[in-house]
Amino acid sequence: MLAAVAFLRRFDVETERLVTSYETATQKEMNKLEDDIRKSMKGLGFNVYIFPEGQNLSEVYAEGYASKTMPEAYATKLAESKIMVVNHLLPSLTRKLKWKEQKDRTVLMIGIRGEVPLSHRVKGQKKALINPVAKGKAVLGHELHRGLNLAVGQTFVLHGRKFEVQACNKERGNVDDITIWVDLDEAQEMLGLAGQINAILALECNCFSLDRLGELRREIHKTLPGTQVIEKQSKALARAEARVAAKATAKKRMQELKDNRQALKVKRELSAGVVTVITLVLSMAWVFYLILTNVRERTQEIGILMAIGVLPRKILAAFLGKAVIIGLAGALLGIALLALMGLCPLSFGKGHKLFFELLSVQEVLVAIAVTPLLTCIAAWLPALVAAQKDPAVTLRAD
Repeated sequence: MLAAVAFLRRFDVETERLVTSYETATQKEMNKLEDDIRKSMKGLGFNVYIFPEGQNLSEVYAEGYASKTMPEAYATKLAESKIMVVNHLLPSLTRKLKWKEQKDRTVLMIGIRGEVPLSHRVKGQKKALINPVAKGKAVLGHELHRGLNLAVGQTFVLHGRKFEVQACNKERGNVDDITIWVDLDEAQEMLGLAGQINAILALECNCFSLDRLGELRREIHKTLPGTQVIEKQSKALARAEARVAAKATAKKRMQELKDNRQALKVKRELSAGVVTVITLVLSMAWVFYLILTNVRERTQEIGILMAIGVLPRKILAAFLGKAVIIGLAGALLGIALLALMGLCPLSFGKGHKLFFELLSVQEVLVAIAVTPLLTCIAAWLPALVAAQKDPAVTLRAD
């Protein structure tokens, strides 16, 4: 019985070790994936765009910017809302212009300012993804500074306003190559749109869920209802979605592991219960047989003792005492064997646990007390037969 309890508890310890090991390995892998995705996302730059209410997104996809505008204060309002699904908020104003001073050359002008700090992350503000443009200065795309032969520090005129080249971008192979970045306030003045922007750029954080975009829109719409929110797809986002799926699969497998181990535990408990009952029945039957055989072998001795006046209860007590001694000896021998087994540590991964440590002192004491009681019950009938023998009949038969 004690062995069955110990083995079942050993199974529980092993189950706990397996689950803990699996959880640790899974969490380590998830953390590595999250870190890789975070670095990839940051390298891609802004990937969430918030456009004004009522803006036709078809126009955005065709022209590359929104024709409608919204208050610049929206960016501050969003930053103060304690939103957790985005980082790096950048208000911008974008328009396509005919550069009068350069023979109506088509350019894209983007007015930007410094990123709006998130109020709830003041202590841990991220490094800006894009540096602001100083007033009176401009950043030129590759085709513009190359075609106009402009370098950092040189000046040019755009719509009657003089600018100094702050930086010249390398070739990017997209619309950025014909873009001029200027200070947001100056862009608003040039376009007659004071205090207005037509987009808020953001970087989605790596707190991905299965409904990532839906969650993103819900969070933003709580603060800026009606705005249009789109997400720029990328390999990093695909990897993030794969991470979410992998995490869900890992959780499912972990639960399956727990369920399988629990089902196996139930089966083992049932088997241990059946084996324990059978063992007890056989042990008691064996004690019954031993005492009964002993009574038959000592029939003459019993008759003599009773003939000289030994009371039946003493005969009964003698045989029951023998049964108690057998039970006590068996219990102590079994516990001794378990103790010897306990000297060999049973491996549970990196650590180990002694077999005997799986049992409590109370359980051992109960086993020592119950075993003699069971042998006494098994020996009761043969002992009672011995105590009820008629000495005259017994001696005459012998």
